Amino acid sequence: MSIAPVPKMEARGLRIGFYNERIKRQLNVLDGIDLSVAEGELVCIVGPSGCGKSTFLGAIDGLTRINGGQVLIDGKVVTKPGPDRAMVFQHDSLFPWRTVLQNVVYGIELQGRVGKAEMRERGMDLIDLVGLKGFEDHFPHELSGGMRQRVNIARALAPDPELLLLDEPFAALDAQTREFMQVELLKILSRAKKTALFITHQIDEAIFLSNRVAVFSARPARVKEIVAIDLPKERTLALKHQQNFRDLQEHIWRLIEEESARTGLVTAG
Repeated sequence: MSIAPVPKMEARGLRIGFYNERIKRQLNVLDGIDLSVAEGELVCIVGPSGCGKSTFLGAIDGLTRINGGQVLIDGKVVTKPGPDRAMVFQHDSLFPWRTVLQNVVYGIELQGRVGKAEMRERGMDLIDLVGLKGFEDHFPHELSGGMRQRVNIARALAPDPELLLLDEPFAALDAQTREFMQVELLKILSRAKKTALFITHQIDEAIFLSNRVAVFSARPARVKEIVAIDLPKERTLALKHQQNFRDLQEHIWRLIEEESARTGLVTAG
């Protein structure tokens, strides 16, 4: 009998709430989240605004205190942030006084585990990986928004994390750049052989990027449904015009609409 592999990431009954001392009230954000991510998988999380998606990602990273349940990476319980996880945020947050290369190797530099020559080699390999070869000596203000976010992804990959956590990384980009960056991200993650959790408000982005889409309910959030994305492994933007893609988009939108109606944000039709 074969033994099922241990998930790369697993959340078991995750509960998070915050007590507001001023108004003497508890705000429950996550109410028993169960979610696993397999090695090499990209799972997107969508849900109504304010349902706790970013809070969930913070708990996976070890930054947010949990009230119940567990987070496990490779079967080991998460108690604090660690080098096995890396976060990419909406804004690139690059150091303006450091070049592209200096920004990319920043995490390795802090770890102090390798020499300058090896650090530079690793940084140059990642710059090549994200398609920015020739820009290693440029400063952030000399790059476009999409290029800066590529640097941000390369910087997150530099310490070689087991799990990449992406919190709406393309939200600040214009629509055209955002579409192209979706394609580029899939290429980068495939070449780097990384596992990822990705938060987005864009349903089409979630479908295009992921193996599965986890739909969160309204707060306090639970997993309302996990939608398998049965699309070709090699993805192009033309997929977004196919009927099966539109059917998935409609299904996920209806799930979110149901939850938004519970909060009074929309009226269910």
